[in-house]
Amino acid sequence: MRTQDPKTIHLKDYRQPDFWVKHTDLTVRIFDDYTEVSSQLALNKNANTPGRELVLNGVDQEIIELSLNGKTLSPSDYRLDGENLILNCADDEAVFAARTRIYPQNNTSLEGLYQSGSMFCTQCEAEGFRKITFYPDRPDVMATFTTRIEADKKRFPVLLANGNPIEDGDLDGGRHFATWNDPHPKPSYLFAMVAGQLARQDDTFTTASGREVSLRIFVEPQNAHKVDFALASLKKSMRWDEERFGREYDLDLFMIVASDFFNMGAMENKGLNIFNSAAVLATPDTSKDMSFERIEAIIAHEYFHNWSGNRVTCRDWFQLSLKEGFTVFRDSEFTADMHDRAVKRIEDVIELRARQFPEDNGPMAHPVRPSSYIEINNFYTSTVYEKGAEVVRMIQTLIGQEAFRKGSDLYFERFDGQAVTTDDFVACMSEVSGRDLTQFKRWYSQAGTPRLAVSEQFDANSREYRLMFRQSCPPTPGQDEKSPFVIPVKLGLLGADGQDLPINTDADYNANTQVLTLTEAETTVVFTGVNQKPVPSLLRDFSAPVRLSFDYADDQLAFLARNDANGFNRWDALQQLYLRSILRLAEDHRAGRDLSVPSVLLDTVSQVAGDAELSHAIRARMLSLPGYAILKDAVDEIHIDALIAARRKVVERIASGNRDLWRSLTESLASTAPYEFNAAEAGRRDLQGVALWYWLKAGDQAAFDFAADLYRQASNQTDRSNALRAVLAGDDQALQDDMLSSFYERWKSDNQMVEQWLSLQASAPGVTAADIDALMQHEAFDVKNPNKVRSVIGGFANNVECFHDADGNGYQLVANMIAKLNALNPQIAARLVTLFSDWKRFEPQRRGLMQAALKHILSTPDLSRDVFEMAERALKG
Repeated sequence: MRTQDPKTIHLKDYRQPDFWVKHTDLTVRIFDDYTEVSSQLALNKNANTPGRELVLNGVDQEIIELSLNGKTLSPSDYRLDGENLILNCADDEAVFAARTRIYPQNNTSLEGLYQSGSMFCTQCEAEGFRKITFYPDRPDVMATFTTRIEADKKRFPVLLANGNPIEDGDLDGGRHFATWNDPHPKPSYLFAMVAGQLARQDDTFTTASGREVSLRIFVEPQNAHKVDFALASLKKSMRWDEERFGREYDLDLFMIVASDFFNMGAMENKGLNIFNSAAVLATPDTSKDMSFERIEAIIAHEYFHNWSGNRVTCRDWFQLSLKEGFTVFRDSEFTADMHDRAVKRIEDVIELRARQFPEDNGPMAHPVRPSSYIEINNFYTSTVYEKGAEVVRMIQTLIGQEAFRKGSDLYFERFDGQAVTTDDFVACMSEVSGRDLTQFKRWYSQAGTPRLAVSEQFDANSREYRLMFRQSCPPTPGQDEKSPFVIPVKLGLLGADGQDLPINTDADYNANTQVLTLTEAETTVVFTGVNQKPVPSLLRDFSAPVRLSFDYADDQLAFLARNDANGFNRWDALQQLYLRSILRLAEDHRAGRDLSVPSVLLDTVSQVAGDAELSHAIRARMLSLPGYAILKDAVDEIHIDALIAARRKVVERIASGNRDLWRSLTESLASTAPYEFNAAEAGRRDLQGVALWYWLKAGDQAAFDFAADLYRQASNQTDRSNALRAVLAGDDQALQDDMLSSFYERWKSDNQMVEQWLSLQASAPGVTAADIDALMQHEAFDVKNPNKVRSVIGGFANNVECFHDADGNGYQLVANMIAKLNALNPQIAARLVTLFSDWKRFEPQRRGLMQAALKHILSTPDLSRDVFEMAERALKG
């Protein structure tokens, strides 16, 4: 429940606790109507602090008995202060015990111990363990755990916890127990347990040192056929982490459990990862290519956390990117090695520009290492994760991959079993490389996206070419002034033939990596021996997360899109050409002028579409226009109607001007071969989906016939989804209704397919708030299931043309849902508030409607800390 003055937690106020926990004994007894939890904490006095105060966190628990060193405590022996239970402890070594009662079946927040379908499971990051028992629920308190679970054997035949199994057996009354021991010290946020009726799939993995590790995936029985890909992905992840980072798994057993009710993608609990079902279950018939890649990446991410997050963890939650940014970087590198490195880089940057750049450009802006928070759940953000990964990537770019590996080895060896900071991580990288990274650490402490303005001069007589770089960073909440960042700029200079010219310069430029390092607010770089004015290819592979501006002519961007040797920059040049064209057309729309799409853009798109030397995957991404999140982020004031009209015009001209090309490309990419998930085949299907979409947009009836046939004959969900999404973008209502109806009737017993069915409708053109409201009344929707909420509300909110309808009904619908979810699941509700974070940048009419929606959210009775913090920050702008 919200207080009138919610407490703000500050990094500067960090202090160690007066007591550490050496070992935790936990017994969880599950009954029909309640669960009883008994805990026993072996405590050690912290020699670094003078105090004697034992602070334990606890919420939503009924106290049955508390004791210290065997003496039962009365209420006069302790005090309760919000979520804190506080007592004095005179001994250097002590044992605190608690017996409490909780009600997981009523816990809709999906934090702590809760019911997911027919099973019970946990989610303790960030502060969920306090909903299970009284504990110093903070990441720097690390203890070994022994966990005993007792439950009805028929209802809960499977009982799991962290670590290795040590004992199990039957109890009276049809009950049974299982005891688990985790020998590695861990913070309470990594605790996990599961009780349920689950099917199990087994495999093994032999480590580099020859140890055999048992692998087990547990799912609800109806999903047992969907785990083969996850097991294969896990084994690939384990091998890659040994080869790339030298990290070997440390327990005898690694387990994954799939849960339909889960707020996040997955959780890296030591030895017992709990996953959102959507992030682990896959078959070709029910999962798209992007789902296979996402599952593979998430499994890798959570497995990689075993070292970058578990063995070495965060000292405090301000250091969250220490584990998350580093591990996102690791899983990104894994996917790049498994598939196509250029395509992966493009996908990561699309995500960064669509989510993190707008976050940095609004009221939610915060550093990678925040300095304060009210509710830590609100800082599981794109800045902490994706921008944090970019910061780690820049370190590798600056010191080189070999030194980076040495630095990570030193980091794991020096801090194994400890809770540390981002400073500790950077210090290891600096130590092995000999490079002073003091200035670089501003990436952790300064919020906002740096802007890098570049201009040029060419002197044909002296054969000198100059690039002038000027960096700046706009004010963000709480940070008006920014000091210069260290910015690595990977670059090339293209001659008239499209080939890279030799680079000679005295600047801080590494010829082996093609990286120029900038450290000053203004830097001029002189290139000598340049016989012709080049076209610069800047920020190759997106070597730094900055906003780059260079006054390219349209034909120069087209030249780079056709010729750049760097796959990422080739894609990015065409994206800039799209973006520039759409923004110009939007201005024309507002001025009442005719909308004319530049011929250089249309010609370049035609050339790319027909360029057989490009991979299918790169072509598919080059032919895809920037999404509305990137378009909105590119303007000072958002006139959404103008952006919609401009983007529609570009799509219309690209589609109609190449109708025959789209048809031939779609048909030529058809295949009857059995489904395979690999880079080549996924790229083929992706390109066919893009071509089919344009063909349908051209209005050719043959395209609708092709789509309908593709849907009916599809042997995999990617083709089926491409066909259905393309048809939903057209005007054939009868065909749309028939396909949606058949989809639901065939798949209504499969949760993952139902989620796709909900999302397809919520994101279809022409959907209204009334349609969404009706969809949420359908039997398939469950407001307590985060995946279904995301499918409907997330799908609708990303459906920009409908969500931003001028009547404001879309805003009101989402605001009402946030208010409803506030009482059920504050985490999900708070994340939806970000849909309104850019309200001040809209034109006056929608600005007022979105402001009213935020005020409506803030007027919700008993507003949670999660929602209050996000809505208050958004409203202040």
